[in-house]
Amino acid sequence: MKKSFRYVDGFVLPVPKSKVNIYRKWAKVSARVWLDHGAIDYVECIADDVKPGKVTSFPQSVKLKKGEVVFLSWITYKSKAHRDRVLKKAMSDPRLAELMNSREMPFDGMRMFWGGFKPVVSDSRSA
Repeated sequence: MKKSFRYVDGFVLPVPKSKVNIYRKWAKVSARVWLDHGAIDYVECIADDVKPGKVTSFPQSVKLKKGEVVFLSWITYKSKAHRDRVLKKAMSDPRLAELMNSREMPFDGMRMFWGGFKPVVSDSRSA
C-alpha cells in the first residue's frame, strides 16, 4: 500500500564521526516519538557519496569540519496542519525532553538547518 503525504520537514546537520553511534540512538528515540504522535515516516541518512563543491554542497552548507559527517533527514506528514499537530505533541514529549537535556549533544545545533516543504512530485514503488 502506498503511503500518501503532503508535507515534509527536512534537516541537514553535521555530526562528529566519534558521536555517530550516540546520534543514531538519538535518532531512534526521535523517530519513535514522531511516529507515536502521527508522523507517516521518519528517515535519517548518513552521507555516503557527498563531496565538497566549488560553489555549494552539503559539507559547505553545514560548515563541515574535519572528523565530521553530514546527515540528511526528513519526516513526512499528511499536511502542514498535521505536521503542526504532530510537532506540538513531539516537542512536549518527555522522551524528547530527556534527549535535549542530556549532557552531551551529539551534533552542533548552530550548524543544523531545517525547513518545511510542500512536495511537488511524489512517486514510489513497493517491493
